[in-house]
Amino acid sequence: MVAMGGAVGASLRFFTTSLFKYVYPSLPLGTFIANILGSFLIGYLMGYLENKFLSENFIRYFLIIGVLGSYTTFSTFSYEIVDLFNNKKFMISFFYVLFSVSSCFLAAFFGYNINKI
Repeated sequence: MVAMGGAVGASLRFFTTSLFKYVYPSLPLGTFIANILGSFLIGYLMGYLENKFLSENFIRYFLIIGVLGSYTTFSTFSYEIVDLFNNKKFMISFFYVLFSVSSCFLAAFFGYNINKI
């Protein structure tokens, strides 16, 4: 289940990053959007697991770990920060780290708590 979900998530991430790279070639917007959306969905599904309307294994292993684990990516995020830094885009790299970490946390928090409303 994890491997099948991982293939789906990696393909979705490639599509997302390629789309944003086409529109904004000088900014790592695709990874930023993928990580925020994935964090929100992970939070949402974590909250949804408390209700257990679907198979817990399907949500946990296929969707959260497989699809969303490979859709969101810390390694690409790290690569892009180093690349920005090496290209002397210090302010962009600083704000990319700041906005990515805070946005992903808030997205996951909001996703988790949206089920409580």
